[in-house]
Parts: sequence; C-alpha cells; structure tokens
Amino acid sequence: MGFCAIVMRMAFSRPKRKQYSEEEMYEYAVGALARRMRTVAELKRLMRARVEDPESEYAETLVELVIRRLKDQGYLNDAKYAAYYSSMRRDNQKFGSRRVITELKTRGVHGDVIEKAIDSAYGEVSEEKQAREYLRKKRMTKPRDQKETARIFRQLVRAGFGTRTIFGILKKWDVDEETLTALESEKIE
Repeated sequence: MGFCAIVMRMAFSRPKRKQYSEEEMYEYAVGALARRMRTVAELKRLMRARVEDPESEYAETLVELVIRRLKDQGYLNDAKYAAYYSSMRRDNQKFGSRRVITELKTRGVHGDVIEKAIDSAYGEVSEEKQAREYLRKKRMTKPRDQKETARIFRQLVRAGFGTRTIFGILKKWDVDEETLTALESEKIE
C-alpha cells in the first residue's frame, strides 16, 4: 500500500463510535461549536454519529444533557444562529429570503425561529434592490438573447428571489414579451 493510500484513509476515516462520558461528549460538542456555529439539530447529528449505540436510551439522554448544558451556558441558540445566518447571507452573498429559508430548514431550524429571523433580516430590504445587488455581485448584465435571459432567470430563482421581482427586473431591461412568456411557464411563485 502506497503512502497516498494511507494518507487518504486517514483523512477520511469515520470517527470511532464509543461509549462517551457526559464530560467527553461536552468537550467534543464545544470543540465542534468552536469550529463554526451550528444549530441544535446539526450538533445532535454530529454527536449521535460518535456514540456507540445512537438509538440507546443512554445515548439519547447523553445527547440531550449536553444540548441542555450548552443552551444553558449560551453556547447553543437556534434563534441567534438563524438571525446571524440570515443577515450574513443577505449581506455577503446577497441572497433572497426564499433561499435563506430553505437553507435554515435543511439545517433543522424550527419554522417560527426562521420566520422571526427572516422578518428581522429582510423586513426593511427591497427585494428588487437585493436582486440587483446579487446581479452586480455576480457580474451579470442585461441579457443579449433568450438563452442568457433564461440563465439569469434561473440563477435569480436559485438565489431566492420571487418571480414577480425577477420579471420586474427583466422588463426594465426591455426583454421581449416572447421570452418573458416562455419563462412564465417556469414560474415558481
């Protein structure tokens, strides 16, 4: 076996499943949170992947104890996570609210928490202005043909903007009615 094969095995090996004490699991969880912010659901998933028998009552109790301790100490808070995540995605990537909602759902954040975070982050933001900033960030300019128009439309949909906003921008760019009608069939709203 060559050196590269050994290194590759080491780099991608799964963590050993073992019986953890509460203190060991707590230390692991704090380390995971030190690397980056996580939601409760993400941290639970990480911890369950490490315990010997994740379905056992002991493992469930251990995970819940560690989660409770982290919440009590202020290290773990989905509301703060969602608010921070929403504002970062809005300001840095210029994403629309729909994209951020979807991403927070996949991270296991509760619907009420998402709604409050999105209202706070996007409440005063003009969706059209945000979409234009996204286009500027991606260096996208007025489309020259139907293919470019469709590409811009799809990219704006993936970025989390509503079709009403997208069509408004395309109309201001004087995209022909035939192209807009063709895109209407892809409408998601």
